[in-house]
Amino acid sequence: MRAVIQRTFHTKLSVDGKTVSEIERGLTVFLAIVKGDSEEQADYFAKKLSNLRIFRDENGKMNLSIKQAGGEILLVSQFSLAGTLGKGSGNRPDFGQAELPERAKLLYDRVTQKLVEEGVSVKNGVFGAHMFIEQQQDGPLSFVFEC
Repeated sequence: MRAVIQRTFHTKLSVDGKTVSEIERGLTVFLAIVKGDSEEQADYFAKKLSNLRIFRDENGKMNLSIKQAGGEILLVSQFSLAGTLGKGSGNRPDFGQAELPERAKLLYDRVTQKLVEEGVSVKNGVFGAHMFIEQQQDGPLSFVFEC
């Protein structure tokens, strides 16, 4: 599993010109499922994400989780994060490490389910769709996560 986690003030996701999901203060998370990823990894990622202390407390220190800060997560599937750029002579990314869509969707849905079980409000993108995302980053603060 590979993810880019961004703290945001506002994110809006649209498909075919129609707003599908929108969050205010929270996390925008781009998630790739890599071949061989398991249910256990999905569970671990959801628990880790819901407890990351990356929101400011009353002293401006990053001490609060999304549950404590009261934000939402917009979880977006992004298979291209499973891609590699390689060292060869070609310039086209290799997506051979990306999980097959059916399996990837199951694990993506499991992450959503586990986040909800952790007490986090989650909104989703549209799996496999071409999405347009507008966001206002907070910081900017971004993390790359692999498990």
